[in-house]
Amino acid sequence: MGKKMSRIYARISLVVLVLVALFAAFYPTVHPSGGEFDSGDVAWLISAAGLVLLMTPGLSYFYGGMVSAKNIISTMLQSFVALGVITVLWFVVGFSLSFGDSIGGIIGDPRTFFMFDNVGTAAHPTIATGIPFVLFAAFQLKFAIITPALITGAFAERIKFWGYILFIVLFCIFIYTPLAHWTWHPEGFLFKWGVLDFAGGTVVHISAGMAALAGAMFFGRRKVHRENGENAPVNIPYVLLGTGLLWFGWFGFNAGSALAADELAVTAFVNTNLASASAMLAWLVYDSARGRKPSALGGCIGAVVGLVAITPAAGFVSFGASIAIGITASIVSNIAVHLKSKSTLDDTLDVFPCHGIGGVVGMILTGVFALEGGLITGQTTLFFKHLLALLIVGSFTFFGSYLLYYVTNAIIPLRVSERAEELGLDITQHNERYVLARVDE
Repeated sequence: MGKKMSRIYARISLVVLVLVALFAAFYPTVHPSGGEFDSGDVAWLISAAGLVLLMTPGLSYFYGGMVSAKNIISTMLQSFVALGVITVLWFVVGFSLSFGDSIGGIIGDPRTFFMFDNVGTAAHPTIATGIPFVLFAAFQLKFAIITPALITGAFAERIKFWGYILFIVLFCIFIYTPLAHWTWHPEGFLFKWGVLDFAGGTVVHISAGMAALAGAMFFGRRKVHRENGENAPVNIPYVLLGTGLLWFGWFGFNAGSALAADELAVTAFVNTNLASASAMLAWLVYDSARGRKPSALGGCIGAVVGLVAITPAAGFVSFGASIAIGITASIVSNIAVHLKSKSTLDDTLDVFPCHGIGGVVGMILTGVFALEGGLITGQTTLFFKHLLALLIVGSFTFFGSYLLYYVTNAIIPLRVSERAEELGLDITQHNERYVLARVDE
């Protein structure tokens, strides 16, 4: 029955892809061209887009190294396949929903840039005016790709592949694109409130963290988790490699969000590195202070938490504040991971306590340390707007994602059988196996 349904889902997906290809080929799109741009800005944004794209393969190594050997390929593929799924969806309607003509500050008109109509090498009159508009669309795509990939760590080792594909399509349409519109479109209501999110603290990390929490609750516990069995990471070097790729790519994530090769990009670049470095050290020191051994895994998680926390603040705070943000987020997330381990919540790779909580800390501290309007300037308006934005975004993403899990599950059952869970998703979902290298003595 399972193989038969997989063939049906695959055939439906193939038909959809063929229809998209035919429709896209003959749809009468207009691609405006022309305009003069600073070649340095264009070159930097092309590079930054490539750096952000590299983060998704980096995430696949980061997550893949932390699961069991029988689930490493499936876990890595769940991140990697988002490169294909979200790219096509973004071209068809995702970009338009995010940055199309605003409908009440809530969502973009899907007709505005449908099939990338009116997206070309000319500048847009109000959005990212200093670069070709299609470059801005390509840059923003990479954020849309990594967000659903981040969620996968919460339900790793127990989700069916085709159910996952449907979920990330629905998540992108109904959760990610509204958040992007609220926060980054000039007519978005959070943007008009003055909420600061330089590179995706709310849009990417809090949304992924809250969706991960909803997912962990919806899927329930794995058998190994219920039985308190050992679930040691399969490959710590993979985690180190993934962390390095994420750290490297994050410079494009944050500094690229300046949308120009200017001093703002430089500020974001330096703040990104400072926050990650300080968070990594804070995680190791805090672990040691609690009587644990400093671990490579802990250092990697701490570094990523620092990257998450500085994302909303990268272009708005001083260098010293970035260190404070990294250290604070690292300690808070470390405590959250410890508390989660004492609960029955099976968030496999700690997405909520790291990305969700790290993003929340980053948004709160952006309201504290922002050089314009932060609490340190004696003003309170921005801080309280950030608290309200967190409440709105967190509630929308958690309950919206939970509903999407329910809807997806009604169409394609999401959870694998207990037998498939025992055998591992690599074999049961993909008929592939990860083989550890052995050195015979």
